[in-house]
Amino acid sequence: MTRRTIVCISGAAVIILAIVHGWLGFKGTADNVSGASDGLDYLIFIEIEDKTLYLLQDGKCIKSYPISSGMSGLPSPLGCWSIVEKGDWGEGFGGRWMGLDVPWGKYGIHGTKQEGSVGSAASHGCIRMYKSDIRELYDTVALGTPVIIVNGTFGPFGRGFDDINPGDRGADVMAVQLRLKDLGYFKAKVSGIYNDDLKHAVHRFQKDKRLEVKNTITREDWLKMGFREFE
Repeated sequence: MTRRTIVCISGAAVIILAIVHGWLGFKGTADNVSGASDGLDYLIFIEIEDKTLYLLQDGKCIKSYPISSGMSGLPSPLGCWSIVEKGDWGEGFGGRWMGLDVPWGKYGIHGTKQEGSVGSAASHGCIRMYKSDIRELYDTVALGTPVIIVNGTFGPFGRGFDDINPGDRGADVMAVQLRLKDLGYFKAKVSGIYNDDLKHAVHRFQKDKRLEVKNTITREDWLKMGFREFE
């Protein structure tokens, strides 16, 4: 049974898949889903690796669409998000835009006039779709619809633990902020951006755990924070 088949069996399978893939750092975003009053009949599940967006209704996969994701160095935001904005944008965006509540930048699902790029990693982080597909999806889902974006088998870490340095931003940074907040080290707003507040929290954690005090968050730090890689 393929992962695609598992996704299309039931909504419960999607939640299990998300947990198994290590969404430990995103428990702080649960309110993105539970707090949404609209759109709860639908769930959007995006597989970056497969370049496919799956639309589920009441736990059943009812449609899949090809997508374009972020190019190298400008990845699409992994995590559990929610549609917080909808608009009829210009033809450069395929006429439709659905914004996500990603804290470290402006990301969304939209169309493209460069339809030859669909199926590849070609965007600046947004999810691009064919114009006809985004119009159909736009008319189907409401504000508040949950959106889960994954890439590989390691949840917010994509394909495994990478070093994180000051100035970096993304799902892995957000996971660290949430974990260190739970542990009492990080007191600032969770933003997904490696700023000075996070750097000071990391230094305090490293010192308490008798680790090398450094700016770069390495695999050793990940493991001490309690993160694990799951296949």
